[in-house]
Amino acid sequence: MNVTILFGSPRPAGNTAFLTDAFQKACQALGAGTERIDLYARDIRPCLGCMACQDCPDGLGCVQRDGFAPVFRSMLDCDVLVLATPIYAWYCTAPMKALMDRAIYAGNKNYGRVKGPALLAGKRVASIATCGYPPEKGADLWEAGLKRWCRHGKMEYLGMLCRRDLGRGAPFGDEEKARAAREFARTVCRGCTPDGDELERR
Repeated sequence: MNVTILFGSPRPAGNTAFLTDAFQKACQALGAGTERIDLYARDIRPCLGCMACQDCPDGLGCVQRDGFAPVFRSMLDCDVLVLATPIYAWYCTAPMKALMDRAIYAGNKNYGRVKGPALLAGKRVASIATCGYPPEKGADLWEAGLKRWCRHGKMEYLGMLCRRDLGRGAPFGDEEKARAAREFARTVCRGCTPDGDELERR
């Protein structure tokens, strides 16, 4: 099983990175191949809304020549996509949103002269998030949008691991959070094997 982690935090050693590091190491220990893509290090521009991609049924067809295509290839080649992001203004960070906009339109051929396929259909998707509010108030809009993104793209949503940052005076990277990330990795990997147990929703 191959897991592609789309890392959407501007801080390579921040809170989201702490959870993601523990999750990735646990996936590797379970035998999964992992690739981590730092979206802040890639040139992924916002969607232009030109719809040129809709008349290219068997590929991206995007007119922009930036860093999106190789990231999308990694998304196509994996079994599980993990979107890791801090929550800013109740949603994901800007590079993550730009990637999602491009992937959902170039990846779903719904609006061209002939209706085409959903290129990411069947992919399994999970999320790792951090926020400053309790998760049910800080990450609820992000999770709702992500679920709809998955439904539109015919992908399966596996669940979210979210932990709250209590502020600069409180340490974030403790053993409870590391353990939760390891458990989430086991849940995701178990849910993606043919004979795995029933997936635990979070």
